[in-house]
Amino acid sequence: MRTTRIFRSAAVLAVAVLAVAGCGGDDGADSAKGGDTCGLSIAFFGAQTGDAANLGINISNGAQLAVDQYNAKNADCPVTLEKFDSQGSPDQAPALAQRIIQKTTIVGVVGPTFSGESKVADPIFNEAGVPLVSASATGPALSEQSWKVFHRVVGSDAVQGPAAAKYIRDTLKAEKVFVVDDASEYGKELADILKAELGDAVVGSDTVQVKQTDFSATVTRIKSSGATVFYFGGYYPEAGLLRKQLTDAGGKDILLVSDDGVRDAGYVEAAGAEAAEGTVVTCPCVPPDKASGTFAADYQKAFNTAPGTYSAEAYDAATVFLDGIAAGKTTRADLLTWVKSYNKQGITKKVQFDPKGDVADKTVWTYVFKNGEIVPDQPVQ
Repeated sequence: MRTTRIFRSAAVLAVAVLAVAGCGGDDGADSAKGGDTCGLSIAFFGAQTGDAANLGINISNGAQLAVDQYNAKNADCPVTLEKFDSQGSPDQAPALAQRIIQKTTIVGVVGPTFSGESKVADPIFNEAGVPLVSASATGPALSEQSWKVFHRVVGSDAVQGPAAAKYIRDTLKAEKVFVVDDASEYGKELADILKAELGDAVVGSDTVQVKQTDFSATVTRIKSSGATVFYFGGYYPEAGLLRKQLTDAGGKDILLVSDDGVRDAGYVEAAGAEAAEGTVVTCPCVPPDKASGTFAADYQKAFNTAPGTYSAEAYDAATVFLDGIAAGKTTRADLLTWVKSYNKQGITKKVQFDPKGDVADKTVWTYVFKNGEIVPDQPVQ
């Protein structure tokens, strides 16, 4: 696993000495304007509670591990990870963004986690000049808004959607596909991409709602369509219940293919292990055990659980900021410049951003649920 770099020049050593000396200063120093170089924070923005909490906790834990390992080597001038719980709700996102920008010791944000909350929070961060590195927000439109602060360490749904379609068409060789979305910013966009990619192979579609629990009407439509595969764009709570109800209604053999929002143990809890068996999900994330170094073992030791979806990507996202702070970039403006020019090997991929904030490596993996576990299947290009 990567650790904080040893300073390689006298100039950088001088910055480190000044940083340590600054630790005795006022904790409220306005570091965003060039004040104290200690007492800095990066924020995590995403769900910690609510229906999608598992996904947010995976990410915040990955970022926390990076911060903890940085602090172990920089005990005289530690960085704090401050967690802001959005519950995955776009309605709560603007107020949280305002809280973050007003706390000037926060010099960067790992997040936002979801595309919907990103859509309404990112303009606020952009206005304030707070650099962002999301580990998971995959909405294609996010990198098309000319936001100077936006960056992400994963490929967008403009890559994930076609990859899912390719898998359905070329690997599964499905000729009849039914498409369902959960009406969220994220789920609907993925479903629309899939429908466009598969064309005449789509024999029907339906829209459900987040927090919906009765899917009987959708189950009837899927079964009557003659589809051998149904695709779900959305998150694991609804996907799991829909899978369970379709199986209970005699649709066990209709295979579910879904997205990174369903790549979570919560899907098995909602669907039941038997119904979940064989479900395929795509994710622009590497299998956590393929992350370089000792990341998987370190995560297991720190949190007493295996890393989940985007845990390793969150480690990379946090490391971008931590590397900048170690190099003396202690203001929001300086860190933004640092992020834009970042070009280093992370634990998941080479982290380098194009002018729109998208990462260069956009590999998508498929995963299969087997015996209640999420098992890596294959990369899909």
